[in-house]
Amino acid sequence: MSGRRVVTLTANPSLDRTLSLPGPLLEGAVVRLLGAATEPGGKGVNVARAIAAAGGDAVPVLPAAEHDPIVTALTERGLPLVTVPVSAPVRTNYTLAAPDGTTTKLNEPGVPLDADTRAALAQALRLHASGSRWVVLSGSLPPGTPAGWYAELVAVLRDTGAKIAVDTSEEPLRALLAAGASGAPDLLKPNAEELASLAGVSEADVLGDPDVALSAVGTLHERGVAEVLLTLGGDGAVLSTADGGLWSARPPRITVRSTVGAGDCSLAGYLLADLAGAQPAERLRTAVAYGAASASLPGSAVPTPAQVDGPAVRVTAGMPGSAPLSSPPDPAAGRVVR
Repeated sequence: MSGRRVVTLTANPSLDRTLSLPGPLLEGAVVRLLGAATEPGGKGVNVARAIAAAGGDAVPVLPAAEHDPIVTALTERGLPLVTVPVSAPVRTNYTLAAPDGTTTKLNEPGVPLDADTRAALAQALRLHASGSRWVVLSGSLPPGTPAGWYAELVAVLRDTGAKIAVDTSEEPLRALLAAGASGAPDLLKPNAEELASLAGVSEADVLGDPDVALSAVGTLHERGVAEVLLTLGGDGAVLSTADGGLWSARPPRITVRSTVGAGDCSLAGYLLADLAGAQPAERLRTAVAYGAASASLPGSAVPTPAQVDGPAVRVTAGMPGSAPLSSPPDPAAGRVVR
């Protein structure tokens, strides 16, 4: 095992099929697509793919049959994946991508996981977490999975020595925070909608009132979360730490081609920077740079370091509007290729 390894769990993996539209989608019309592409997906898989594309050590754990197409696709990409067998094929998710960057998602239901399969996944995570730097629990849970399963996994993984990051939403996210300190991850990556849901306020309030956003983030720290990476889409991200650290970052101007997987790539960038020993502000910078690079690519493609523009990200101490910190002289993220 490697202290620079990242292990990801994708309980609800997918084959991500991106269909490129010639214009806005018209209901009832016959559409002649500009193209189509399929990538192995699911949030944890995307994180692992982005880390591997940067030369990092990533091990995706997922439920899938031995000869499922997602297993073939990940193996072809050189990822040392760990699978727990299930009988049904991995679902397919469809993204309808318009030329202006608008994406419409059509997600199939996932493969239900019985108690034995969940136990086998937890065992695989514990095995590979030992000696690793991070374990990432990411994405939705399949039908029938208890909402509190992520909270249970955090408690199970606590003594492995690995840090734990969680990126989920809706009932699994609420159950995670309801579990208290035992279910609190080291890093939580909500977006504005998810943070608003947890705080019982509107997304507009989170986006428009810094005091509301800070109060909502503060409740996460009170429940034991050490670091909160709040992603804000085209407005960048905010990083808050339990010891009072607070930074915000705005992305460079890009032409958005697809936002699918951009949040996953942001998380991957954050973890890559952490593995490189970067300080919090630079971890945030790399996270935002990776998210922007992902959004500039088609479908659910993940960026390489050469496509990531770290110096173009504006980082400030505090909430947006503060004076920018200086750009790093030699950022790990590299330069963007346009």
